[in-house]
Order: sequence, then C-alpha cells, then structure tokens
Amino acid sequence: MIAWKLLGLVIVANGAALAGQTLCGSRCAWPLDFGLKLGDGRRLFGDHKTIRGVTLAMACTIPAALLLGLPAEIGASIALAAMAGDAAASFVKRRLGLAGGDMAIGLDQLPESLLPLAIVGPAYGLTWTGILGLSLAFLAFELAASRLLYRLHLRNHPY
Repeated sequence: MIAWKLLGLVIVANGAALAGQTLCGSRCAWPLDFGLKLGDGRRLFGDHKTIRGVTLAMACTIPAALLLGLPAEIGASIALAAMAGDAAASFVKRRLGLAGGDMAIGLDQLPESLLPLAIVGPAYGLTWTGILGLSLAFLAFELAASRLLYRLHLRNHPY
C-alpha cells in the first residue's frame, strides 16, 4: 500500500507542475534557469521548467502526503526530487539538441519518478526492484494520461 501512496505523490508533484502550465499559460512562469545559456548556446533547462512549477509541486504534494497519512517532509522531498529529476531530464534533452516539447520516451518520465522514489522509498522498505517497477508504472501512466489530456485539448502534444 505504501508503494502506491508514494507513486501517487509522484503523480501529484508532476501533475501540479503541468496543471500550472495548462491553467496559467505564461503567467508567473519564471524560468528556473533564469535564461542561462551554457557554452553550447543552449539554455540550461528551457522555458518549461519554472519556479511556478516547483512551487505548485510543493504546494500540492505536501497536503497530499498529509491526506495519505504521510509526513509533510515526505511530500516535500518527493516534490523537490521530482522537479529535480524533471530538470535533469530537460538538461540532457537540451544537450542532445532536442527542443522543449520534443518526445523522448523514458527520458521524459523516468528521472522525475525514479529520483523521488529512490530518495524516499528505502525508508519505507521499497527495494530497488520495487522502485524501478513503480517508475515503469509511472511511465505507463504518464503516456496514457498525456494522450487523454491531448484528446481533451489540455495538452498541445499527445505525449
């Protein structure tokens, strides 16, 4: 049961950031990298990684953790680690020359689920096999949810 609660918090953290983008557009979308470009001329993270996204992830995941009977610190840890994993994936995508919004199955989902589960999972007895399994479940959920949100005109791409 705890594994599914932790996975739910990962979904909340990532969903909150996406909801902010969908509901707010460019309002308060201050880039996490402040527009910093590296020596390759590309942005550190890009426009889709925002302070608003991190803030919303924290604001939604902490209360969700409390509702699930977990400490606020677990919600905060999952939110921050999910956003760090998402930013790391974006960093890699920029270095590979992929534009924001380009699909990279696995790279777009695994870091934002694997990192938070790897950080909090062992404290709840999750094995590495269990953590990897939950991350793969997150990948499948994200791909299915993304297609649904696209059909509902809440996403610009079906991925």
